[in-house]
Amino acid sequence: MASLRDIKNRINSTKSTQKITSAMEMVSASKLNKAEQNAKKFVPYMEKIQEVVASIAGGNTGADHPMLQSRPVKKTGYIVITSDRGLAGPYNSNVLRALYQKVQKEHSSKDEYTVLPIGKIGREFCKKNGLPIVKDVTGLPDQPDFAEIKEIASYAVKLFADGEIDELHIFYNHFISAISQEVTQKKVLPLTDIDTEGKNLTSYEYEPEEEEILKTLLPQYAESIVYGALLDGKASEHASRMTAMRSATDNAGELIDDLTLSYNRARQAAITQEISEISAGAAALE
Repeated sequence: MASLRDIKNRINSTKSTQKITSAMEMVSASKLNKAEQNAKKFVPYMEKIQEVVASIAGGNTGADHPMLQSRPVKKTGYIVITSDRGLAGPYNSNVLRALYQKVQKEHSSKDEYTVLPIGKIGREFCKKNGLPIVKDVTGLPDQPDFAEIKEIASYAVKLFADGEIDELHIFYNHFISAISQEVTQKKVLPLTDIDTEGKNLTSYEYEPEEEEILKTLLPQYAESIVYGALLDGKASEHASRMTAMRSATDNAGELIDDLTLSYNRARQAAITQEISEISAGAAALE
């Protein structure tokens, strides 16, 4: 049985941990509020650029572009969005599991795919499991700007444009609420499934020609999909970390209660033992 001193030390240690996890929960809650606002503010931009792309590409203009055309898939690119730090519950493990299962199911050779991880956890996972990495980015801030991921997004689009990959998919955690995030896989390229159902597309007059506009607009649209997924993923990361820290704080409280009960019982047993020894000593002297 643990001594009173050992139990007391464990109680003090657990209380210290509880203070840390409680502070981390509050920090994540503050970051979540900002990240959620960023994700929501980006939605109108995405909807508008999607409308313009759909109007040009889906209209009766005869406009055409390689990024709008499917081709035989010889090699696939995967962008996976994770965090740089742990302590975020199942945030990283869920999305990495989905990526790994997709790779195992769809590909029999490493020559058939390549991975572009965003986040240190994803990069280390790919290295550990032998997934081929063509480019990665780490050290992103909690509220990233587009400029900070433009390089990898542009690089991924260029891989497709140059024919080095024939499809580009992205894996990330979609933010639903503070307690719910959903692993999502989205095809970024080719842009063959732009959703226009139920939307009244605006008719535009173009200068220069539609093809020239598409050359600039389509890469920007694909890059915006990546950035939107990153903002969504960041909100999910902070939400998952906040929930994990709240759970850790609650668990620490339960452990402190159990340890306190054990401490009181041990203390009571020690006092009872001392009383018994004193009584026995007094009886021996009579």
